[in-house]
Amino acid sequence: MRVGAVNVRGPEALVALLLLCAGIVVAATAAVAQGASPQAFLEHVYKGYRNGNAKGIDIGRPDTIRRYFAPPLAKAILKDQAEAKKRNDVPRLNGDPFIDAQDWEIADLKIEVASASRRNATGVVTFMNAKEPRKVTLDLIRTGAGWRIAEIQAPSGSLKELYQVK
Repeated sequence: MRVGAVNVRGPEALVALLLLCAGIVVAATAAVAQGASPQAFLEHVYKGYRNGNAKGIDIGRPDTIRRYFAPPLAKAILKDQAEAKKRNDVPRLNGDPFIDAQDWEIADLKIEVASASRRNATGVVTFMNAKEPRKVTLDLIRTGAGWRIAEIQAPSGSLKELYQVK
């Protein structure tokens, strides 16, 4: 087998092939996580809410916040979390913004991209949470790192308003 400018034989060829395959899988996963399309991005966000053992998305980690939220909103969330920690208090966001609740038992999850352009999209997510209907609207923007959430509007209110982000 030839890898780059080097001929590889024996066990080294198998290792090189396995590394190449792993690289392809990682690249494909990153593309989905970054959101090759608004629909793919939203599917990735909500896949953690789909089954009975759903864990959702842990937004207590800075890297996770940056992975899902547009820079102005991510900055506001991170600032609030840091300030709340200094005060030994809870942050403003006291629940899961993707489902507008602290606890969940999600059923009938539907994700629809209501409108999309090259740079902006709006997703509407409907579901039942503990047998109560819910609707969450997510405004997305395309950044250099892929699609990110610029706003979430849910029955409890607006994420941008909560953090006073313009």
